[in-house]
Amino acid sequence: MNIKIVCVGKLKEKYFKDGIAEYAKRLSRFVKFKIVEVPDEKAPENMSEAEQEHVKEVEGEKILSKIKDKEYVIVTAIKGRERASEELAKEIADLGTYGHSDITFVIGGSLGTSPAVNKRANDLLSFGKLTMPHQLMRLVLTEQIYRAFMINSGSPYHK
Repeated sequence: MNIKIVCVGKLKEKYFKDGIAEYAKRLSRFVKFKIVEVPDEKAPENMSEAEQEHVKEVEGEKILSKIKDKEYVIVTAIKGRERASEELAKEIADLGTYGHSDITFVIGGSLGTSPAVNKRANDLLSFGKLTMPHQLMRLVLTEQIYRAFMINSGSPYHK
């Protein structure tokens, strides 16, 4: 199985990089895991709604250029469906069982994802109504993917 996270922006903070690297290393015994970064667009605070939509469109095109037709795409979105870790684990296991061996998660930029990215998604995943920096979301998502594999392997990691 191949798991990929496509995300907007570079990760600068060492503590996020270290945490993600640790979970990526742990995941390597289960799957081929990689993170693909696409450049973010400048998004000043006082942008109009039209300018915000333009930024999301440009970032969305960059995201979509990193996704192949065969990939099953799960986009993180506030309006997505929330699930328990056990539920996410079962979905990942089921995807692998039923022929989806390439799963791509998407984390948009600070303004979210474009309608085109959301349309390409096979599923929208919400981590609740809290707003998180997308850099932190990268760490949280990586840990949850690792947790899913630990649940599926019967490990006591998930309590």
